[in-house]
Amino acid sequence: MPSIFRAILTLGMLALVAPAAAQPSADLPPSDLSPEGVRVVIDQLFDGMRAGDSTMVRQTLHPAARLQSAFVHAETGEPVLSTGSVDRFVEAVGTPHDEVWDEKIWDVEIAVDGHLAQAWMNYAFFLGETLSHCGVNALHLFHDGAVWKITQITDTRRRTGCGVE
Repeated sequence: MPSIFRAILTLGMLALVAPAAAQPSADLPPSDLSPEGVRVVIDQLFDGMRAGDSTMVRQTLHPAARLQSAFVHAETGEPVLSTGSVDRFVEAVGTPHDEVWDEKIWDVEIAVDGHLAQAWMNYAFFLGETLSHCGVNALHLFHDGAVWKITQITDTRRRTGCGVE
């Protein structure tokens, strides 16, 4: 049999078998896979930041989580995508600081499909009572069969046009 036909036959067989092999979301109670369950983890992340509790923050993050920021470089005007260290972020949260790190979020939109969720929200980050910056947070979360964990946080950052005081 020519190799192209063998490849087509293999792909066809995989298309039939893969859905049967996939684990259905029905193995978990619907509430565990709900947008409300995702929101609990998001709130825990920001509550942990406000409390300066690195353990509380770490519990929300998947071991392979990534942090990225998209912004415009102040000097060059060029768009930048910066990747930060999750470990340094968690350590910074738990290191005593003079002001509360208060990230206020609103207009939270959450979408869930099985064990994958995404959340999009506006935010304003305050150091104590002083606005530092604002933007949008985009989060991806994975439900590992027991809990939701954040796998990716990407944010935008700006100092103007925040719409908050």
